Amino acid sequence: MGFWDTLLGRSKPVRPDLDQLFGLPSAAITLQAAIGFTPTGAGSVCFASIEGGAFTQVQQEVRALLDVDSERTGAPVEFSRDGYGYSWLLSHRAPDDLPALVGDLHAVNTALQDSGFGPQLLCSLVSFHDAELRSLALVYLYKRGTFYPFAPLPGHKRDNPLELQVKAVIKDDLRIEQELSRWFPLWGAPGL
Repeated sequence: MGFWDTLLGRSKPVRPDLDQLFGLPSAAITLQAAIGFTPTGAGSVCFASIEGGAFTQVQQEVRALLDVDSERTGAPVEFSRDGYGYSWLLSHRAPDDLPALVGDLHAVNTALQDSGFGPQLLCSLVSFHDAELRSLALVYLYKRGTFYPFAPLPGHKRDNPLELQVKAVIKDDLRIEQELSRWFPLWGAPGL
């Protein structure tokens, strides 16, 4: 960063660090011990919609990459588009196999990034629930390199006290997004 950038208050954007995703299993242990949330086995990657043959090729490569896993049953990844026009890739694993799910999300993000679609990547999420079946997602913001909790309630409402509690609980496990205005709601996200 140069002198003028410092003087004018500009900062370099944080480079995405997909290896941050590997902190999720540790955060899951902390969440379970502290407030009783456990992984559901579902995780998603969201990106701005991409059309054309290049993306079709990437879809096929991702599917082939995740098909290699002999322990997986069913489709390796589901592709969908939400009501806002964003594309999602959803992966399912056994709830107790969070490291494999994180590996899937990392592989999908890396495949998209390496194929030149990095600027379209928005976020990844892993979903959790507790004994009362409350939903929670830990969301990784690709362009910020940070995580935040998202706890949806019926009627497009959020459980803000739970989100702040989760932030406090996992602050030593994951790099938390400090700007609360960037804790975007992910209504209807696949897997949540």
